[in-house]
Formats: sequence, C-alpha cells, structure tokens
Amino acid sequence: MWPPDGGAGFGVRGAEPRGGVAGLLLAAGAGRRYGGPKALAEINGKLLVESALGTLRGAGCAPLVVVLGAQAEGVRARADLAGATVVVNPDWETGMGSSLRAGLAALTETGADAVVVLLVDTPGITSSAVCRIATGTTPDSLASATYHGQPGHPVLLGRAHWAGVVESAVGDVGARRYLAAHQVRLVACEDIADGTDLDTPSE
Repeated sequence: MWPPDGGAGFGVRGAEPRGGVAGLLLAAGAGRRYGGPKALAEINGKLLVESALGTLRGAGCAPLVVVLGAQAEGVRARADLAGATVVVNPDWETGMGSSLRAGLAALTETGADAVVVLLVDTPGITSSAVCRIATGTTPDSLASATYHGQPGHPVLLGRAHWAGVVESAVGDVGARRYLAAHQVRLVACEDIADGTDLDTPSE
C-alpha cells in the first residue's frame, strides 16, 4: 500500500522503488490544433512538459517517465527533464495509446506497485490531486480523478492491470476502454485542481 511508510508524505525515491507509485507523463502529441507540440508551450514562463513533470515529482512519484514523440529532440533540447527517463515513441502519430504502451513498457522492470498517468496539456492538475488519487494504492488499484462528476486525469493504474491496459490501448483512447470495463475508484478533485485540457493557445 502506498505510501509505504503509512505517513502523509509521498517521498518514494530512487530508480527502482519497491512498493511505490511511478509517474508517467504523456507528451508526444503534435498539438495540431494548438499550433505545435504542447510540450513546448509556455505558461507563466515555464514549458508545459516541465510543469507537468514537476507536478508528478512534487507528489513524490518515482520513477518518472516522460514519453515524447513530435519534435522529440527539440523538446529534449529545451526542457529540463532531469530525474526522468525519457522515452521517444516512434509511433506517436497513431495516437495516445501507443505512448501509453511505450511508457508502461519502460516501467515494467521497476518495482512500482502502480503508475499515475498525466497528460502534458492539463496544467491545472496539482500535486495534491496526484497524492489524493494515489492514497491507499495497491497493485490491484484503479483510480481516476473526477471534476464535478466527470472523470478526467490523472489516472492511476495498478501494476496488475498494466498488461490489460497495454492490450486495449489503441488509437487515442488510451486506457479509457479498459477503465470502462473495470471497477474504478472515482476521486473528486475539483476542490484542489482543474482538469481542463488545453486545445488552443487562447485557453
């Protein structure tokens, strides 16, 4: 169960934690409607990919994995992704499902009990929301943040579900199909986060 020390902190650290919760940031899209990869978009002087990684880091998730795709080399050159394993998804154009599969594959050799999945274009999600959905995690856990009754991100996937998620994650559905077929713990987070995703620069 996470956190392993039974306390309020979420400071599991190290390359291969035992019984911890990993963080997986999906940041591979081209952002066609946005005008470019959202990973390289800036809010308050900081790249979205850096802010999202900081959200996972602030919640104590470890190890951290970032999946890149469109303009991957440009993102790596500009963004500070220190402390995270960077995975480049060659199939990013097929949709988010391939990035989720690539990220879970990178985490297979770790001892994490579960992973919190975060999208790069949801800057209103906070470390507090990540901690809230990860509380009490076991390898059998499935959890999703909700906002005013509507499911959103972040999503938590217990290790026991990774193989099933990989099998069902195609196109842009990600883990949605798998989650719809299983019992998921829904965790209200509208009081501590905003799950809105950015589609255009005006947002």
